[in-house]
Amino acid sequence: DWGQRLSSARNPVLVLGPDVDGSGSNALAVQLAEKLRMPVWVAPSASRCPFPTRHPCFRGVLPAAIAGISRQLADHDVILVVGAPVFRYHQFAPGDYLPAGTQLLHITCDPGEAARAPMGDALVADIALTLEALLAEVAPGTRAMPQALPRPPAVVEEGGLLRPETVFDLIDQLAPKDTIYVKESTSTVGAFWQRVEMREPGSYFFPAAGGLGFGLPAAVGVQLATPERQVVGIIGDGSANYSITALWTAAQYGIPVVFIILKNGTYGALRWFADVLNVSDAPGLDVPGLDFCAIAQGYGVHAVRTDTAEQFAAAFTEAVAGQGPVLIEVPTLTIEP
Repeated sequence: DWGQRLSSARNPVLVLGPDVDGSGSNALAVQLAEKLRMPVWVAPSASRCPFPTRHPCFRGVLPAAIAGISRQLADHDVILVVGAPVFRYHQFAPGDYLPAGTQLLHITCDPGEAARAPMGDALVADIALTLEALLAEVAPGTRAMPQALPRPPAVVEEGGLLRPETVFDLIDQLAPKDTIYVKESTSTVGAFWQRVEMREPGSYFFPAAGGLGFGLPAAVGVQLATPERQVVGIIGDGSANYSITALWTAAQYGIPVVFIILKNGTYGALRWFADVLNVSDAPGLDVPGLDFCAIAQGYGVHAVRTDTAEQFAAAFTEAVAGQGPVLIEVPTLTIEP
């Protein structure tokens, strides 16, 4: 029945969540998207990367808001959600949960997520086995294949603090192609997904529950678990302040993580929310006076501050070629999520 519903859909769309990556089903998701010639979104508040980000079908990460999701999926008559909650909402933006006349099919390995979904037909099953079964059932699509998204242009630096987009462009150019990114800089999530290519399974980790302090220790743990791949932690200064002692572990055990601290002196995501909620004078949102190089060196981690694109490129290249942990502090402008 589900195979027929997808095969007969006028314009289906695939929405993928962290359990696709967690189950190692990324290649099956690619095969299904290509067979049905359908665009692919990553579910809101993405904690993993379940689909290669330069693939022609890839469309980005859905916004974590009711109205925003409905708007992005408005042209589709069948939505297939795999391995994700339906849906995770963060910003209050009320609207229709689904576009009018749209069907939603939900494959999940979590009975709780099936029960919590406010709409759609849910199937609780093994992600990989279900995708294999669907691949065997669906008929090849006849619609035009989606076109790859254009790469965003380089931003113009005007002197002073670097823009995070510039940092991400340099990381994309210089990092090994199978790099694993552990990220906890919420205000730069959108720019990161647009500018940094992720092609291999297990390439991205982000705090699923939103708690601060995930990034530094998670980067250490992921590097220990996958010593054959380079791990780069991209951490905001506010987030890093919650679990800074992970640097001691990295130093003591020689764990070769490259920690990049995006230092904008504030909780950028909260600053953005404060403006959205018209409380821009809310106290306690800034974190001035932190010297992460001094802190890192005190723990025994080599550290360097970079103030220009050229300095960052040189420091990052040296860091990924090394054998031990390195912290790079990068003073940056604050941008919106």
